Amino acid sequence: MTQDKLDLLIDLHQPNPRQGPGGDAQTELALRLTGLDPAAPLTVADIGCGTGAATLALARLLPQAQITAVDFLPPFLTTLQQRNKAAGVADQVTPLAASMSELPFADAQFDLLWSEGAIYNMGFENGVKNWRRFLKPGGVLVASELTWTTNTRPVELQAFWDAAYSEVATAADKIRVLERHGYSPLGYFVLPETCWRDAYYRPLQAGFNDFLCRHGNSEAARALVAEHEQEIALYEANSMYFGYGVYVARRITFPQTSHLFP
Repeated sequence: MTQDKLDLLIDLHQPNPRQGPGGDAQTELALRLTGLDPAAPLTVADIGCGTGAATLALARLLPQAQITAVDFLPPFLTTLQQRNKAAGVADQVTPLAASMSELPFADAQFDLLWSEGAIYNMGFENGVKNWRRFLKPGGVLVASELTWTTNTRPVELQAFWDAAYSEVATAADKIRVLERHGYSPLGYFVLPETCWRDAYYRPLQAGFNDFLCRHGNSEAARALVAEHEQEIALYEANSMYFGYGVYVARRITFPQTSHLFP
């Protein structure tokens, strides 16, 4: 991706409350499935936090937690800090500009790793495998991931996602990945369509005209809007076949004599 396109993407998405599908109610549901004590002084990392929709929800739901909010785009973190301050949770949240594939964390640093709509950037299997060491024994991972919600789907849709993100798979396949890499699944659910349409796509579409005006209706800006409109149309026509699955899994603790996992 060129820097110019990245800058356009930042400008398009930064004003919006979410940079991907999700919802506060679904964040709360996933947190309940972790079984963690919400009143405990937990250590949390929100990886790929964007402008902080999930971070803010977690700070509200976990009032004693210390949250590290990670994104590789500093402008998103600037907006996150502004929202943290407005919500009165700035003392709970530490922003960190870093790549999710090169996280500067210590082994067994966190009780909870959270990633809504972002783990695909390094691949689901690569993410769950490499992030596991940052969890304390018995710590919990929560990640939402593109998932087939039916066993069969149109050939052209399969071909599109195979080309765009080859790791798209059913929930059963994703759970097997978690189990293969030292996790015990605790829960799974699919984000409802409102998390796509109302929470993500409609605010995004509402900003298209202002975005185009800010960039003089340039060819690059129009091409980016067209890409997003194509994505929206793809989801609208095929939402019965795919969505975001939310996966909740605990890091398994093995005896010291085991050499299965670090």
